[in-house]
Amino acid sequence: MPTTGNTASPGTGADTGGGTGTGAGQSWTALRHLRHLLDLLDQGAPAEQFAPPPASARGSRLDEPDAAVVAEATRVALRIRRTLGQHRRREAELAALFDTAGDLARLRDPDAVLKAIVRRAKLLLGTDVTYLSLNDDEAGDTYMRVTDGSVSAAFQQVRLGMGEGLGGLVASTARPYSTGDYRDDRRFRHTTTIDGAVTEEGLRAILGVPLRLGTRVIGVLYAADRTARTFTPDEVALLSSLADHAAIAIDSARLLDETRSALVDLNEASRTIEAHSDAMRRAEDAHDRLTDLVLRGADITDVATAIGAVLQGGTLIHDADGTGLARSGTDSGQPSARAVAASRTGGRAVSADGTWVCAVLAGPELLGSIALTGRPDLGDADRRLFERAGVVTALLLLQRRSVAETEDRVRGELLGDLLTGAADPASLPARARRVGVNLDHPHAVFVLHSATAPRQRLLAAAARVAHSRKGLAGLHHDDVVLVLPAEHTGPGPGDGVGADAAGLAGELGQGLGGPVTVGAAGPVTGPGRFPDAHAEALRCRTALRALGREGSGAALGDLGFLGVLLGDQTDLGGYVRRTLGPVLDYDARRGTELVHTLRTYFDEGTSRSRAAEALHVHVNTVVQRLDRIGRLLGHDWQRPERALELQLALRVHRVQRPDDSAALPPA
Repeated sequence: MPTTGNTASPGTGADTGGGTGTGAGQSWTALRHLRHLLDLLDQGAPAEQFAPPPASARGSRLDEPDAAVVAEATRVALRIRRTLGQHRRREAELAALFDTAGDLARLRDPDAVLKAIVRRAKLLLGTDVTYLSLNDDEAGDTYMRVTDGSVSAAFQQVRLGMGEGLGGLVASTARPYSTGDYRDDRRFRHTTTIDGAVTEEGLRAILGVPLRLGTRVIGVLYAADRTARTFTPDEVALLSSLADHAAIAIDSARLLDETRSALVDLNEASRTIEAHSDAMRRAEDAHDRLTDLVLRGADITDVATAIGAVLQGGTLIHDADGTGLARSGTDSGQPSARAVAASRTGGRAVSADGTWVCAVLAGPELLGSIALTGRPDLGDADRRLFERAGVVTALLLLQRRSVAETEDRVRGELLGDLLTGAADPASLPARARRVGVNLDHPHAVFVLHSATAPRQRLLAAAARVAHSRKGLAGLHHDDVVLVLPAEHTGPGPGDGVGADAAGLAGELGQGLGGPVTVGAAGPVTGPGRFPDAHAEALRCRTALRALGREGSGAALGDLGFLGVLLGDQTDLGGYVRRTLGPVLDYDARRGTELVHTLRTYFDEGTSRSRAAEALHVHVNTVVQRLDRIGRLLGHDWQRPERALELQLALRVHRVQRPDDSAALPPA
């Protein structure tokens, strides 16, 4: 009995303990699988990973209830996975639609809108081809407008009658249609033209949705693949949503285009009304302006400006030789001699090639002419006003000729004495003051040349400049010479009389309609220095022409090292200052070595790495220093011409004596 009891008790205990251990193991296995399912959902794992683990992996077999729980949990997890995937896909589609709406709203050109629509449809649905057709209400069909991914010319130009093919059916019914294989789908009315285009493009699966504005269909948006497939309801809904956005964008672009056209028409009407109003105001002002010219003693430029303003055209006034005296609002040349002769003979203004010409007469003598451009339709009232302006001009030209003859004789004699140095220097300042020239102030000398304008025209233009700026103009040794107060006196590039010469070349060139070359020297003060200044200006003008710089103006200092060679005084220090001044000043202020760096850079053949080795610095330090030099000297400092000037200046700077104040003048 004790033996039996002892045997049963352990056996019972072993059976109980063994049963309890197996159930717990199965439960833990089921729980681990459930936890595994949650991890897979969190990771977005593929569906095949959701299958229950094999028995060998579980370590023990699941009983039937636990196995059923695991199987049901797996099915639920797969449903949750599908639902989450659908949500993610829908969110991506909504985000894409939102981006599409923003893109379309920013577009204004109708063609750009259509291209953006089909491009975005192709990206969203991932199909081989997308395209868009628009309805032609007059022709009663729909035609291909834009394609993306198409390779067939016939497909890109196809037209579909209402109800023909898939697209014609969509356009006529305002409903979306799709087909997995268009060639074998008997739901659609097939035509030779449509089927041929589809076959040439190689399309099989096609989805078409209408572009609707309210109840009206304006076109069809398509997505197509070259392999057979079935379009899902989600894809139909997505393309339909895009089509709704597209229809609104197309209509907005159309309305904007119509608005622009309407604004153009309104602006044209506004200009017409404004022109009539201006004509009325001009008639009221005409009498007052011309009367005022006579009363206040206006000059020839005032006459030209007033005539142009009153008659709303461009005005030119020439003397009897055809030399231009004044112009306003026109770039035209002088009137034809035949037109001037016709006006002189008939005593009336005449029209020639759209330009009105009036001879300026003093009795039988021809003083000049007035030309009016830009008014070929001049009326009788305006023509009489134009002829009256000719009388005013005649009076002014007579007065101008009398004064000019006296002044030119005096000024010419004074200029000749200044440039030759033959007269008593003590008498020249007083003679100059009598004609409005103050020789106590710095003056510059300019020698002019024009290869296109006659010398007398160039002299007349120079005389007008001299008169307006209180200077002298005349012929000296067959050259036109100007002596003017110096406007710029700085030593740097762009300063000094070189800047005056450049401005003078542009001004005279524009007035004469051709290039004028100007060599300059100065500024000088006192009569005794004018002969040398004239000789230097003449050398500068000759150098400019030899260098092919016709139509420009400069002083010898602006010609760089060439100017130093041509100059009477070798101002090497001034040359160094003009060329390297900003870098020298920077080194002096900051205690840097930019000049040494620049010299080493050129010595090493413009190699940054070799310059860094020679300077015992990192190459980045050389790069930073060269960038600083570029900001100081200008972005073009490494151009061949500038680089040559810089290297010459560096060599001169190297051999200058440290105590040579003339070599390095202060900034």
